[in-house]
Amino acid sequence: MNQSYSTFFEVDQSPEEVFAAINNVRGWWSEEIEGNTDELGEFKYHYQDIHRCTIQITELVPGKKVVWHITDNYFNFVQDKSEWTGTNIVFEIDKKDGKTEVRFTHVGLVPAYECYVVCTDSWGIYISGSLRDLITKGKGQPNQSEQIANKHGIVNNS
Repeated sequence: MNQSYSTFFEVDQSPEEVFAAINNVRGWWSEEIEGNTDELGEFKYHYQDIHRCTIQITELVPGKKVVWHITDNYFNFVQDKSEWTGTNIVFEIDKKDGKTEVRFTHVGLVPAYECYVVCTDSWGIYISGSLRDLITKGKGQPNQSEQIANKHGIVNNS
């Protein structure tokens, strides 16, 4: 059984609109992004000294799929700082009964990970909340890391 974290939602917007929103990473995840997020290649994310990662965009299939590979990761709040390194983040877009289904899977983010609770809570907020709002309302809520960190008692040690 695949224990990797996965979530999905449905919207009325077209697969093309959903694809464009997913690739507008600054619009739903964080404005602290370096690099292009809508073409194959690398971009970097960071939040204070709490979380940094380097992401390789390995697959972009318009209206269908986006795949990110985490080439490097650092967390300051878990023992294994590199927990995400080598994992993949997959967005799958599917047309179903006149709706567009968006399925998000962080392949390799499993319950055995120390960051699992914090990370799945974060993804839930960013995917089912912010990304969905960006798609349906034209505006997401990026940069919620501080609220999430506070909620889970994660402090910036820098």
